[in-house]
Amino acid sequence: MTTDLGGGLSGAIGFTVKWPVLGRHERAAEWLGVWSDLGRVPRTLDAYARGLSEYLLMCEREQVDPVTANRSHVAMFVRELASRPHRRGANVVSIDSGAGLANATIQQRLVPVRLFYDFLMEEGVRESNPVGRGRYTPGRRGGGGSSRGLVPRMVKLPWIPNEEQWRDLLAVAAGEPIRNRLMLALAYDAALRREELCSLRTDDLDPAHRTVRVRAETTKTRRGRVVPYSAPTGVLLSAYLRHRATLSRARGPLFLSESRRNRAEPLTLWTWSKVVRRIAVAAGVPRFSTHTTRHLCLTDLARMGWELHTIASFAGHRHTDSTLTYIHLSGRDLADKLSRGMQHIHAWRIAALTGTSSAAVESAR
Repeated sequence: MTTDLGGGLSGAIGFTVKWPVLGRHERAAEWLGVWSDLGRVPRTLDAYARGLSEYLLMCEREQVDPVTANRSHVAMFVRELASRPHRRGANVVSIDSGAGLANATIQQRLVPVRLFYDFLMEEGVRESNPVGRGRYTPGRRGGGGSSRGLVPRMVKLPWIPNEEQWRDLLAVAAGEPIRNRLMLALAYDAALRREELCSLRTDDLDPAHRTVRVRAETTKTRRGRVVPYSAPTGVLLSAYLRHRATLSRARGPLFLSESRRNRAEPLTLWTWSKVVRRIAVAAGVPRFSTHTTRHLCLTDLARMGWELHTIASFAGHRHTDSTLTYIHLSGRDLADKLSRGMQHIHAWRIAALTGTSSAAVESAR
């Protein structure tokens, strides 16, 4: 089936050019057009278009109508994703696989497929969703219990650099232009996501109170917030604003490109990613990314004893469950906690065995 993408589907035209298979399936183009009209950001729409187009291509190869496809056809798509060679090399999915896309990538590809079938159900085209969702219903006797999703979700701890790696990164970053140093400092100080950082405007800053406003439209959760930054970062900011004035005195995007081709234009997400990648490779810490500073900041706040809800508010999370995936203590922190806890328990047991007080046992150590 084809469509001219007229009317409410005009927002999907750009994506059908990039992913032609969407234009061959009227319902798919219609679904993407709805999300476009609802104002979803281009990056989200692109991820939806890519995931659904890959599923539609599989349906075409297998001569299956995606509108009437069943769970077995979706399972074929999952199997293809799990065995597909990764363009950046072998990516371990299970202990003995050594190939296929990562679990998080497979989950990402399935989201638009599930949402597409949700749309077909709402339109009365289908009665059920072949992708389904993992959920839990309390009560065994009433037929409750766990319902697993199509693909078990693996939750990995976020990676953060150790102290030596961090010093190596800072040594390389010290030689960077003032703009890049300020961006790294703000990304860590305020736990900013890449898009939040690159979307900052001059009027988002309040130097008098050393705070920065993160606008709702630039955030992942559509929740605006005001976060502080440190005095050293404030010094870098003052120096950068003087430098920025040599590029443009106009209010607007805070971080500007200095390349000859795009001079004084807003800095793009991809340019910032390339800058961070270059720094990471030069420092010999290739796992460092634009999101690592956020991981490190939230973990440091947890180490300083901040409460979970306070960290969630600082990070802009809707739920503390999201915050928990960003916060993890190092093995050394856990070992220290275990040592202190076991020392107390050991002292108590010795006191009980010998009939002496715990304080006497501790003083005799």
